[in-house]
Formats: sequence, structure tokens, C-alpha cells
Amino acid sequence: MFRIIERRGWYFALSLLLMLPGIIYMIWSLTTQGHLLPLSIDYTGGTLWEMRFNEPQRPTDVREVFVAAGYPDTTAFTVEDDQTIQVKFKNIETNEKEQIQAALVDRFGEFDERSYRSIGPTIGGEVSQAAVIAVLVASVLILGYIAFAFRQVAHPVRFGVCAVIALIHDTLVIISFACIMYLIAGWEIDALFLTAALTVIGYSVNDTIVVFDRIRENYRKYRSEGLSALANRSIVETAQRSLGTQITTLLSLVAILVLGGATLQQFVAVLIVGIISGTYSSIFNATAFLVAWEERSFFPRTSTATPSSNGQAALA
Repeated sequence: MFRIIERRGWYFALSLLLMLPGIIYMIWSLTTQGHLLPLSIDYTGGTLWEMRFNEPQRPTDVREVFVAAGYPDTTAFTVEDDQTIQVKFKNIETNEKEQIQAALVDRFGEFDERSYRSIGPTIGGEVSQAAVIAVLVASVLILGYIAFAFRQVAHPVRFGVCAVIALIHDTLVIISFACIMYLIAGWEIDALFLTAALTVIGYSVNDTIVVFDRIRENYRKYRSEGLSALANRSIVETAQRSLGTQITTLLSLVAILVLGGATLQQFVAVLIVGIISGTYSSIFNATAFLVAWEERSFFPRTSTATPSSNGQAALA
């Protein structure tokens, strides 16, 4: 029998390390910029203008044109290659756009307008509020469903709480990834990020419930074993199914990431990171936290994979 649960202190430490970049960024961003995350115009409101030039251009040079026109908060970054630039700035009137376009043509020559879309601050605020509510409602529903599904065991709410903790872990991991990619490549959190986050939540809960349900089944077969031993046994028995399902999903996502183009790149990359995190948290976090809660020991020093009355009581 693999002693997986007994090493839960290492798993918790690794999870903290993965979540730390996002937590640090949110604290820094809130204190210096007044908002938690690098949000796109889907949430903040503004204009996104994507243009393709005939020659490679530097985003800083393109930004200078907008700054000279009176828009110092403009951000610019490359997309696909050095010839395609995306620029984000506050909403402007049609005549102002024409003036900026003329200035761009004078400096860089003619260019193709790939896209141009504007979202007002009111709509952006409504989308932000709906995003937060969607994640909260999903978490509450998951907690309620798991508590109901495991109502035949003692402390069924613990199973739901541990599953939600795993979801929070996965959400913070993909936020950390998004913040790192924002600093590296200028990626921003848009509506597709919310879609990816909710998808990751669904995958993570699926794996967690599989392990929890096997714990419940094994208790009927191995009543003499404690919760820690049952958790180890259940993880080993479900690992092949969980890993097989996730690997096939990841192979499809990697194919889309490589061949799907820049439009889907950010969305698929977040999905890949989230699904890997969800698989990890289902095996090494949710179940380990359940055992730690029962044994009141998050960083055990010795093996606990022996029969215990506490473990039996948790699933009686």
C-alpha cells in the first residue's frame, strides 16, 4: 500500500507554492493599481483595437502614437507575430479614432484592421459582478450536492467543504498562471477565462467525487481500517481511471493549443493548467484535507495508516 496521505504536508506546501504568485500579484495590484487582477475590457470597459502592419513593429512604438494623442493609459502588445499589435485604451469617438488611424499610417504605413470593439464601463461592471456570482453559486451548489450525496456517512458536510477547498486551490493556481502570463506576454483575464475556470471546477469536482465515493465503498469492505488507510487505498484504486481520463483530455487540448491559433491559445492554456491542477488537488489535496481534518493533523510526523477508531467514526 502506498503511503500517500502520510506525506500530505508536502502536498500542502507545494500547493501553497503554486498559489503564491497569484496571491502576491493580487496584493501588489490592489495596493498599487486599485484592482486585484489584470482584467480585460470585458470587465473594465474600454476599446480593444487589433491591427496588422506590413512590417514588424514594436508595441512601445505603437503605444507612443496613442500617448501623443492624449491616451497615456494605453497598453500595447504583440499577437501571433511582430506584425500584429493589440492596443487597449479608453473609449473614444469616431472622429478621434480617425485621427489616431491617420497618425498610425503616417508613422508606420498602411495596416489592416483585424478587430475593433468597445465596451462601456457599466457593461464591464455588470460582467464582473456576474462572474463573481457565477463562481460563488457554483461553489455553494457543489457543497450542497456533495453533502446530500454523502448524507449516509458521518460529517457529510466535510466532504463538500474539502471539495470546495480543492476548487479554491485550482482557481488560485490558474489565477497565478494568468498573472505570470500577463507579466510575460500581456495576457489579460477575459470572458473566456471565466469559462475555463468553470470548466476546471467541473473537472476537479468530478475527480474528487470519484475518490470520495470509493472511500465510502471501501469502508463497507474494510471496516477495521482507519480513514487514512482507506484514503490511501481509495486513491490507488481510482488513480488509473483519473489519470487516464485526464491524459486523454490533455492530449486533445494540447493539439488545439498547437494548431488552434492565437485566438484560442490563452483559453486552452488556462484549461490545461487547470485540469492538471484539478487532477493534483483531487488526489493530493481534497482527500488529504479530509483526513487531516479528522485526525487534527495537517503535517503528520509519523505514519497514520493504521486502524483507528477516529477513522471508523468518520465514516460510520
